[in-house]
Amino acid sequence: MQEEITLPVRDITRFIPQQPPIVMVDELHKSDGVTTVTKFLIKADGLFVEENQLKEPGLIENIAQTAAAGMGYQFVKQEEPIPVGFIGAIKHLQIAQLPQVGDTITTQVTVLDTVLDITLIKGEIQLNNTIIASCEMKIVLKK
Repeated sequence: MQEEITLPVRDITRFIPQQPPIVMVDELHKSDGVTTVTKFLIKADGLFVEENQLKEPGLIENIAQTAAAGMGYQFVKQEEPIPVGFIGAIKHLQIAQLPQVGDTITTQVTVLDTVLDITLIKGEIQLNNTIIASCEMKIVLKK
């Protein structure tokens, strides 16, 4: 019997393969198969936090985990096992600002195309309604 899942979901680790301390998303707010939206509170003890800022690798991982959360949510809804995904490529990476400890970022990932087990996504991270980072990623699913 299919489980009813209501958004937002605060136990996001059930949809992603990552576990603490590498979890870079806190809440899943939207997942419709094309667009996924997450939120993440930057904490002082975070893995990619240095000098009170979430550094560039943390932003990239946040986008990747937002994509994973959206895919994982869809697989759970379809009662299928969640596959592991890998970043295959990153293009057009732009980082305008690094968020500070205490900031909550909102990340939106949009699926641009899917061919076989490769999904091309566009990710944007916002802080206070301003885009602070964006990129395209190819994500490869291992089934």
